[in-house]
Order: sequence, then C-alpha cells, then structure tokens
Amino acid sequence: MSEQEAYGRKDSRMLLQDTKQSSGDYEDPAAWLRETDIVSHDFPYAANLIAMSFSDWQGQAVPSFAKSWSWCVLDFEGEWVDPSYEIRQGRWKSELEEAARICLLTGGIHAVEAHEDGQDQTLIAIPIFTRSQGEIFAVLGCAMPSEQYAGGGRYAAEAMSMHFQTCFYNRFQHVFVSDLAGVHLLAERESSRRSLLFQIVQRMHDNIDVNAVLTEVIDSIAAMYPGARLDLFMSQDHHSPHPQVKPLPLRWASNDVCARAFKDGRVALHTGREDSCTVEVGLPLGGKQGVYGVFHMVLDKPSFREVDLSFLSMVADTAGTAFENAKLYERSNQLIRELRMSNELTQRLNQSLRLGDIFQFAFEELLEMFGADYCCILHMSEERGGLEAIACNHIPLLNELVEPNRGLGGKVYTSGEPLLISEYRSAGIETSNLMEATGSQSLIATPLSVGGEVRGAIMLAHKDAHYFSYDSFRLLQAMAGHIGLAVGNARLHAEVRRLANRDSLTGLYARHYLDEEIKERQSTDFCGTLIVVDIDQFKMVNDTYGHQKGDKILKQVSEIVKSSIRQGDIAARWGGEELAVYLPQLGVQQAVFVAERIRKRVMGETEPRVTVSCGIAEWSWTDERVSVESLFYRADMALYEAKNNGRNRVIIDNKKVESTAKNPWA
Repeated sequence: MSEQEAYGRKDSRMLLQDTKQSSGDYEDPAAWLRETDIVSHDFPYAANLIAMSFSDWQGQAVPSFAKSWSWCVLDFEGEWVDPSYEIRQGRWKSELEEAARICLLTGGIHAVEAHEDGQDQTLIAIPIFTRSQGEIFAVLGCAMPSEQYAGGGRYAAEAMSMHFQTCFYNRFQHVFVSDLAGVHLLAERESSRRSLLFQIVQRMHDNIDVNAVLTEVIDSIAAMYPGARLDLFMSQDHHSPHPQVKPLPLRWASNDVCARAFKDGRVALHTGREDSCTVEVGLPLGGKQGVYGVFHMVLDKPSFREVDLSFLSMVADTAGTAFENAKLYERSNQLIRELRMSNELTQRLNQSLRLGDIFQFAFEELLEMFGADYCCILHMSEERGGLEAIACNHIPLLNELVEPNRGLGGKVYTSGEPLLISEYRSAGIETSNLMEATGSQSLIATPLSVGGEVRGAIMLAHKDAHYFSYDSFRLLQAMAGHIGLAVGNARLHAEVRRLANRDSLTGLYARHYLDEEIKERQSTDFCGTLIVVDIDQFKMVNDTYGHQKGDKILKQVSEIVKSSIRQGDIAARWGGEELAVYLPQLGVQQAVFVAERIRKRVMGETEPRVTVSCGIAEWSWTDERVSVESLFYRADMALYEAKNNGRNRVIIDNKKVESTAKNPWA
C-alpha cells in the first residue's frame, strides 16, 4: 500500500476551498497547510505515518528526567504500531493494552499501577487527537516510576504527548507536500510527454514519405531513451536506407520478444534470467490493416525503471498509423505511375506490328520500369525447337536456345506460373543461366501468354537480394498481359499479311506481292531476272481428267518451282496456269539453268505428266529504267514465242533455247 493511501488525501475541491479561505484570513501563504488534517477514514492507513512520527519524536530532545521512561504507541483501535516496546521489554503488555482501551473509550488519560521486581511503576495511556475534529487516531503509552508520576511526571508525559502530536503533523505535512510535489511533477511530466507526443505525431504526419516516417520515430525514441539499443525489423516488401531498419527475419524462436510482439500486436517484454543485466522490449509497428514491423529495444535493467511502456506504445501506434498513411499515399502514387507506364508501354507497343520491334520495345521499357539490372525475354521458336532469348542485355545469352524443361525460364514456361526469388544463392532451386552468368540474387519472372497459350517467359534480375517487392511481382504480370496482347496482334497481322500475299491453292505468293517486291528490289539491286512458267495445254488436262486433277497438277508444278529456286527467290502465281519466278541479282544465263531445271523436273515428276514453257526477261542497272510492267511484258512475249515454237522449251526475250524433249501434247 502506498504512502498516499496510508495517510489519505483531501478532495481537490476541498483543498482549493481551504486554500481560498486561508488566503482570505491569513497573509501566511502556508496557513492552509496547517489546517490540513486526517479524518477517521484515514485512520486505518495511518499506521506507517504514526510509526515514522514516533521515530522522529524519539530522536529529538527528551528531558533528562524522562530518559529512563519507556514509551510505546498504539493505533486508534489499540493495536501496537511500534512493536519495539513489546519485543524489547516484554513487560506490562496487557496492562498497557487495557489502559489504551479505557483511554479510547473515555477519551482521556488513563493510568494504572504495576508492580514488578519490587518496583512500583505507573503505566499511562495518553490519547493523541486530530487537531480539527478532536478524534483519537493514536495512543501514546508510557511506563515511569510511580514516585515520578506522583511528582508531576503525569503532566510532563502529557506535554511530551503534545510534542508527539506536533511531530506527527510535521511528518504529515511533509508527506502531504511531498505528495503534492509528486503530483505536480507527474502532471508536468505528463504535460511534457503529451507535448512531446504531439510534436512527434505532428512531425510524423507531416511526412508523407515512408522512410521519413520511420526515421522520425527511430530518432524520437532514441532521443527519449538515449541509453537504449534500438532496431526496427520491417516486413520483406519494404526496403529502407536507414541503418537501424532491417528486414524481418524469416525464422524466429518461439519465445523471441519480437516474434511475440509481431504475432500478438502487443508490447512484449523479456527480462531474462535473474543474473541478466538487460531487458528486451518488443513494440509492434502496426496500423488498421495489420502489423508492418516491430521495434526491438534493449535496455539496462536500471534504465528500464524509467521506461514508460504505455507512452512507448502510443508512439509506436502513432508511427504505425503514420507509416500506413504514408504507405497508402505511396501506393496511390505507385498506382498512378503504373497506369502511366502501362499506357506508355501500350502506346509504344502499338507503334509497330513487327514482332522484333515489339520485343525490343518491351525489353527497353521493362528495364526502365522496374530498375532491373538484367532483362531476358524468351520466345518459343518452332524452327529452332526451343525457347530463344530474343531480347537480353547480357550479350552472351542473346539468341541462346533454352530447352523448355530446363532452368528457371523453362520452369516458368512449362508450368505457366510466375516466380519470385529474393535470395537465389540460398533458395536451393533449379539453376538459371541468367542468374549464374550475371551473379544476380533477386528474380521475378512471368509466363508470356499469347491468345491463351504460353509462348515464352519474361525474366527480370537484380544483383541485390530482396530487391523486387510483391508489387513489382504483380506489376510484371500485368505488363506481360499487355506485351502478350501486342505479340498476338503482331502475329495475327503477320498471318493476315501472309494470307493476303499468298495464293490459297498453290501456296505461292500472289501477283501483287511479286510486283511490289520487284519494284523494291529495283531500287537497291543491280540486276534481276523474271521467269514466266506456263503449263502447256492445261485446258486439255482439265477437260481430260477434270478440274480437281487439274488443281492437283497445278500444285505439283508449284511445289517443283518452290523446291528448284533459292531461299531468297520469289515464286508467285501469275494467273490461271501461269507461274512467275523472280531471281534477284541473277543474270539471264543463270536464269536459263533455273528454268531448265524446272522444265525437266516438271516433265519427269508430274502425274499425269505435263510440260511447261518458260519465258525469260532480265533488267540491269546499265539499262534505261525498266518498269515492272515492261519486264513482265517482255517475259510474256518470250513465253508466247515458246508456245508458238512447239512448247516445252525456254525462250529468252527474243532468243530461243530449244529442248530435245518432245511435248506429249504436241
């Protein structure tokens, strides 16, 4: 029980009233203090104060004639307050208790005679009154020789009891003033703390930057408790440059103070063993949406007595709210930034329908958007039979082929699931050429889907561990959707162009495509040759075998033409049963060999057997400008001459090259 409870305290309103009355009646500013008193409600708690007053009274000057007297003190119920008399003397206990009982009943001094060891003693019980209501709150007991009592000792003892009363009230006033001073100091401290808390709150809420909020709360706690060692463990998705902000450990002991604070969301203490000289405190940093981290304080045990956990808890709660607000503000800015970047990426991707351009645009934007050290885009190549590194800023890996079931890129491609790795070295997963070659630690990867089908993978890497957050992980998946849509559009556009430039029956290029290609080549090449191929007496084939068989013959001849030319040569359907072949940068003599190869193969490989006639025309940079129309006209005239001269032959623009083979339809 505290001293405050022991001796009681007046209601504050009464105290103010007493003060006002005292100030009106006396000039002494301390007069109100002399009017303070204890009341009957305080008596059960006054034992300690009576004991201290008795000790003070005995330590002061005692008349020489009274030094041999024995003294004791009892409370308002006649119970011993100072047991030293009982323990030291062991005499007259029952007599003094009886005298005290009568004293309490009568309200006056009561004396009894006692005889022991041939000595006559008088035992006196003297009531001690309150100074305002005159209530007995203690009884002072005294044992003196009977002759001294008869010689005036009674009055001396009564006077000494009044001195005891004075000592009691001196002690009472001292404790009362000390209590008031303590209350005042406590009020000042609370006011100072409220002011400090207000300043901390104001500074934290003035900051809308997450790192600034964390720095402010760390500095504030360090300033309040300079002897404490302080760290802040934050969740993995937040990185701070502050040296005291560290990532939250993935594994904690079950009884760890930080683990308990983070899990329970409440202040946690760990005092250690009795011989430990430090105390650990865990303060959760949380808001309405959850706990984001935990403060870890280590203090010396003597310093811990001055630590106010409720105040620290309020600071941590305020910091958590400010952190959450700053995080929400940061998140809103991030969403705006993501929308802007998504819009810019989409616009740039839509600037071109060429697949190579789209991958290059995506590669450049992703590197800048995520601040990654490395980016690698894998795309399935049916021709090469694997995932091709179509874009990569680590040059040794560019255009490399990755097996679909190997490495992290292959895993993302085959599983169709995104991947987030914070520490590659300690993850214990499949190896990655990108991570190994670049020495990276952090990785985010996502499948590249086109039209609902996984066609590749996008990988972003950074040399620092824990570099990419979950927000980055989620954003990459969103960006991959835009890239996949652009790739799908490019593939669809390429397919539409392919279909528009191809003859549906033969698979050869259409005539308009051939016209455009010749015009374009004439602006860059120094020569070229056009071969017009016509199936001899094709109408007779249709009439004899039917149109379905005629289409089959046309397909057979087309396949022979495609397989008889170079990769860069262009074969097209001229119209009907006429085909055309353009040979870039080849002269007429080389074209004759190509035409003859086609003529001979057609005659020997078709079923039913047919023959073809060929007309050849060339152009070169030394000629006057030759239009595409004139080139076709000259080749067509050569073909007409071949038809008129017996078919199954090759004619060069007014020059004839006859074949020894006979035309079966002649």
